[in-house]
Amino acid sequence: MAKKDYYELLGAARGASADELKKAYRKLAMQYHPDRNPGNHEAEHKFKEINEAYDVLRDDQRRAAYDRFGHAAFEQGGGGGFGGFEFGAGFSDIFDEMFGEILGGGRRQSAQQGAQRGADLRYDLDITLEEAFTGATKRIDIVNSATCDDCKGSGAAAGTSPVECGMCKGHGRVRAQQGFFTVERTCPTCQGAGRVIQNPCKKCGGLGRVRQQRTLDVEIPAGVEDGMRIRLAGEGEAGARGGHAGDLYVILGVAQHPVFQRDGANLYCRVPVAMTVAALGGTIEVPVIDGETAEVKIDQGTQSGHRARLRHKGMSVLRSNNRGDLYVEIAVETPVHMTKRQKELLAEFAAEADAHKTHPESESFLSRVKEALGKR
Repeated sequence: MAKKDYYELLGAARGASADELKKAYRKLAMQYHPDRNPGNHEAEHKFKEINEAYDVLRDDQRRAAYDRFGHAAFEQGGGGGFGGFEFGAGFSDIFDEMFGEILGGGRRQSAQQGAQRGADLRYDLDITLEEAFTGATKRIDIVNSATCDDCKGSGAAAGTSPVECGMCKGHGRVRAQQGFFTVERTCPTCQGAGRVIQNPCKKCGGLGRVRQQRTLDVEIPAGVEDGMRIRLAGEGEAGARGGHAGDLYVILGVAQHPVFQRDGANLYCRVPVAMTVAALGGTIEVPVIDGETAEVKIDQGTQSGHRARLRHKGMSVLRSNNRGDLYVEIAVETPVHMTKRQKELLAEFAAEADAHKTHPESESFLSRVKEALGKR
């Protein structure tokens, strides 16, 4: 029976590029794969044909020979029919190259897995706003796994070493035949390590790692904000089979402050001011995050909601010598629990105020109200 043209088998033109050939092969290989067509001998035969065709055409030299001499180029010494195509090697290489990522990495990942990096850990750390301003050193206690000192992480008892796995011969993966197709999977005996422990370490039980409690000092820089994280390299879980340890991530939580509200590097503070000070003017002292106080001048007639800006009295800026600003919001306080004399004085003041129109904002508001009601 005459062999079919390789280009026709793949549905590609003779001048097709390597990428075009690869795309055509990929589509047909997925269509006729035996796992998708169980018991279908016609699909299995078609699958073999397209793999033979792609095996030849993907190689520049073999493709050039085929373009010139056709199938005769491989008949002398190269084997006719499927004899020139070895499914134990050639097909596996092709299919792994094309679909290795789908099948968990294929043969390229079938070698011994070797060392594995340890897992990362998280620690939530609460700090005060003052500590965020100045920076601080906080001591924390963590529980993680560490490399066993007795076996140095190998898991084998002192004086012994892990030996090559007899099932996978040190490869970490084994193959099983399903029809004509070979399936590769992680070795169930060594779990992909390629080695087995015959004499486990008594301290770690062959795991190569032990649990431990440790105390660490965490350096918190000035200017950190809520939710920021600090990475402590190598302070996470110990790696398997001698792999590097993971990292510890400290997540910062900045507590609410009873006086200040924060917005980035700026701070906001609401300060009550006596009605008489707001009316007559004066000076008040306000707290600052660094523990000092600052003076704020109150002009005559200052109203509630007025803001005073104190430059460079706010939070530290991370990795900088700069500071944000402090905004002081004035809240004019009306007197309560007044004495009889205080009430008399306020009554006299009210009479004078009505005569001299000392509340322009109120009068303006009342005028707008009257105008709006008159229009209705």
